[in-house]
Amino acid sequence: MRRVIRIAAAATATAGLALTATACGQSFAEANRAKHAGVGLAFDIGGRDDHSFNEAAARGADNATKKLGVNVKMLTAKNGETEADREQRLTSFAEAGYNPVIGVGFAYSQAVQNVAKDFPATTFGVVDAVPEGKNVDAMVFAEHEGSYLAGVAAALKSKNHKVGFIGGVNNALIQKFQAGFEQGVRDTDPKAKVTSQYLYPNNDKGFNDPAAAKAKAGGMLDSGIDVIYTAAGQSGAGTIEAISKVKGAWAIGVDSDQYQQPGLARYKNRILTSVVKNVDVAVFDLIKSAEDGKPLTGIHSYDLKHSGVSLATSGGFIKDIQPQIDAARKKIIEGKVKVKETP
Repeated sequence: MRRVIRIAAAATATAGLALTATACGQSFAEANRAKHAGVGLAFDIGGRDDHSFNEAAARGADNATKKLGVNVKMLTAKNGETEADREQRLTSFAEAGYNPVIGVGFAYSQAVQNVAKDFPATTFGVVDAVPEGKNVDAMVFAEHEGSYLAGVAAALKSKNHKVGFIGGVNNALIQKFQAGFEQGVRDTDPKAKVTSQYLYPNNDKGFNDPAAAKAKAGGMLDSGIDVIYTAAGQSGAGTIEAISKVKGAWAIGVDSDQYQQPGLARYKNRILTSVVKNVDVAVFDLIKSAEDGKPLTGIHSYDLKHSGVSLATSGGFIKDIQPQIDAARKKIIEGKVKVKETP
């Protein structure tokens, strides 16, 4: 069984394997590369400007450039990609001398596992997945715990006792967001009705289809739902736009503090809060560990207790209910509330 390490979001990592390049077991390209090219960051669909998940990873890389002086090259996935496409992207980074090479999103799980075998002296990272590999850092988050707090906020702010959840793709990862949110709502307001819907059953386009989210949110709003939490990457911008047109309705953002995103500035007064995943911290931790010659490997879990996930306070819209949110957070951390990972 692989060891799970819980680390503080503010801390940088110190444990791992020494980065010692040897010819034994290496590919020809890796053994003969001239120099360390920097960090390779492979985004999921939507790219760095998705105002959400990829943007959070990009902040971590930007921080590494600023603080550590490392060069970062970024490439972005497209809708409809195959496993071979993702493997080629990661391989191109490794062959060019980028180290570490980081796949942003669970879609890179198998590709990282496959490519890491061919480049044993290169450290690979992946967010939201746990692939096998001695030279792989798996960065996972307690999305369900942060989503529970969002559920508390939604229940307390809803005037109609009707709230909604929109997921981009109906898979195990996004179900964690749904499960935590629904539990938080019901524990706070047993009379509240929660409607949960998905944009796509199994198509990653669900993270890059704002029009679909806008339409789904419109239907919810028409039914009287007045708070909607969306876990769908760039698609969430569509939900926020729809909510901005309905007086008294609130959006709950995801991954990044969406109130602070320049691309969403015109809607920020309708963004109640956001469930923030500190992907930037995880990405920076890995890059720094590699630069220090002690690259992280194994599983690293960023949870509520260690500030790996949090509820944004930008805009001051949840200030009046902060005591209830803090109380819920304390119960989770103390183990008095066990948050479900499946609906």
